[in-house]
Amino acid sequence: MTTESMTFDAIVIGAGPNGLVAANHLIDAGWSVLVIEEQPTVGGAVRSDNDVHPDFVHDTFSTFYPLAAASRTIQNLHLEDYGLVWRHAPAVLGHPGHDGAWAMLHRDRDITAGLMDQQHAGDGAAWLELCALWDEIGDALITGLLTPFPPVRGGLGLLRHLPKVGGIDFVKMLLSPVIDMADTRFGGPAPGVLLAGNAGHADIPLNAPGSGLMGLMMTMMGQTVGFPVPEGGAGMLTQSLARRVEDRGGLVQTSTRVAHIDVTNGRATGVRTADGTPYGATRAVVADVLAPALYGDLLDPGDVPAKVHQRMRHFQLDPGTVKVDWALDGPIPWASAPPYDPGTFHVADTRHQMAEALQQVHAGYVPASPFLLAGQMTTTDPTRSPAGTESVWAYTHVPQKTIGDAGDGTVRGVWDHDDAERFADRMQDRIERLAPGFGSRIMARRVLGPHDLEARDANLSGGAINGGTAQMHQELFFRPIPGLGRAETPISGLYLGSASAHPGGGVHGAPGMNAARAALAHGRIDKVVSPVRGWARSLRR
Repeated sequence: MTTESMTFDAIVIGAGPNGLVAANHLIDAGWSVLVIEEQPTVGGAVRSDNDVHPDFVHDTFSTFYPLAAASRTIQNLHLEDYGLVWRHAPAVLGHPGHDGAWAMLHRDRDITAGLMDQQHAGDGAAWLELCALWDEIGDALITGLLTPFPPVRGGLGLLRHLPKVGGIDFVKMLLSPVIDMADTRFGGPAPGVLLAGNAGHADIPLNAPGSGLMGLMMTMMGQTVGFPVPEGGAGMLTQSLARRVEDRGGLVQTSTRVAHIDVTNGRATGVRTADGTPYGATRAVVADVLAPALYGDLLDPGDVPAKVHQRMRHFQLDPGTVKVDWALDGPIPWASAPPYDPGTFHVADTRHQMAEALQQVHAGYVPASPFLLAGQMTTTDPTRSPAGTESVWAYTHVPQKTIGDAGDGTVRGVWDHDDAERFADRMQDRIERLAPGFGSRIMARRVLGPHDLEARDANLSGGAINGGTAQMHQELFFRPIPGLGRAETPISGLYLGSASAHPGGGVHGAPGMNAARAALAHGRIDKVVSPVRGWARSLRR
């Protein structure tokens, strides 16, 4: 199949990880597939570059991939056959304290527990008990979360394992805020800091339901599969996905923007690019795009049911992001060296200060002391920079709409060049206090504010990195809006395969896989046998 014929079984809009996963699954089923990507290279938010310093590889957006390591969808593609090599740091995660103590997550649970016991006797045993609970139910829980809603198979697995982990008490723990989860199990600060910091990867307030599940899942994945990175840069993951597509007969076309999805008699029949070129799709169109872009930009208003238009007005993005990359001429000069060198590290004085920073973001204020999620990439993968140097990044969340600055008032929240640089100075100062001399080791720095991120990937609207908020009111059958909790859309043959669809953000490929499976089943949304069937039918009227 070549683009000269202009017609394919399926067209995938977007060559991010979800779009490429969908393309691979459809090709494996024997379909002809064209993937169309707006940017010059594949990858979406999983790319890497040498823009900061020519001798350094920096991941442009996302970096560490525990969800990919835990995802059967990714693992079953055997990307190692297409050049993917995973690398791990000596330790998974560290959280430095101003008192010199480190909260540390090591892939060896006995080491993690031993370090916790050194800080508070008994926490090590409590940690191992928590790990044992995860061993029993973790795989079923992740399977349930990553499969289409309702998670029938994963749900049955959870029900089988639930009595062994405490039944309703375990469910209560998952639904608890992460701070409460930590306080009921541990006496020292280290476990709570680790759990809360990992919960902070999403935009769920740390005192809100759902943060406990997020914190536990991310932490236990770090404890079991680690936080791996692709050798040579994040882009090696998506490049291996693209190589697999092309090796099996699919086509990937870059530097091409899809401007419109054609719909005939209620069915998606193809797309048109920005230069007016049409491409036909005889079976399916899979859109790895934000839900508002799908329903508001790519489709004619008359092709979208009125109720979808109405409910999409209430679709909520996750907060914006500011990411800073540094090329250092030496390792980070920690005031107190960690017991093991961590790949990722978090920066917050305490978990309560972490919660305060995230609350400021939710309230519309630029945080005074931002909570940083950061990484030492050369520590994790020595190919990222010359020996003796370090490739480092940090990111933090900021409001989508800024009311004010909770700090010194110098950041306006408009996120032009000067605004982003001033806020990056605030972020850098947070690390400098823990690692005096950090600034003197900087060879080069890059600051990517919300507008910069969106310019490099249209799905990162306003710097939102998760395709929409991960809070409970926009998850499961509420994602992206009530009534559309699956990959199917009200338009036959059109499937939403981005992080805006269930189960949301993270590099696990589940939205793309769910969309591909729905396409293969030829499932129209009004024929899906599920609890959302009635809502879906009402959206079509």
